[in-house]
Amino acid sequence: MTRFLLVCLGGAFGTGARYLIGTWAVRSWGARFPFGTLAINILGSFLLVMILYLSTQARLISTDTRIILGTGVMGGFTTYSTFNYEVLRFLQEGAYGAAALYLFGTVAGCLAAGVGAVALARTFV
Repeated sequence: MTRFLLVCLGGAFGTGARYLIGTWAVRSWGARFPFGTLAINILGSFLLVMILYLSTQARLISTDTRIILGTGVMGGFTTYSTFNYEVLRFLQEGAYGAAALYLFGTVAGCLAAGVGAVALARTFV
């Protein structure tokens, strides 16, 4: 239960950081392009891969800390970072077909889900 609560606390920190960076980007560069989301996804991808490498490869970060930072903080900050890491792992393992399927399936599937959500939402209004 303690690990769960720490992941929740980390998630709150991550979502707060995402909000602050997103609003700062809009104030700095305007809202015509989602610079904040782009920056968050790039930074989140960098940080999650760093956390996972230091935990799983270099063994410098404990499992509990990896879960709190990776699942909690980075999960609240951006889930794109997890997607990026998983595609990267497929590529590192030489599983190019799985990487392509996951990459295409995620992008196409999320776009299709968004189109479906808009279509369904329009039936309510």
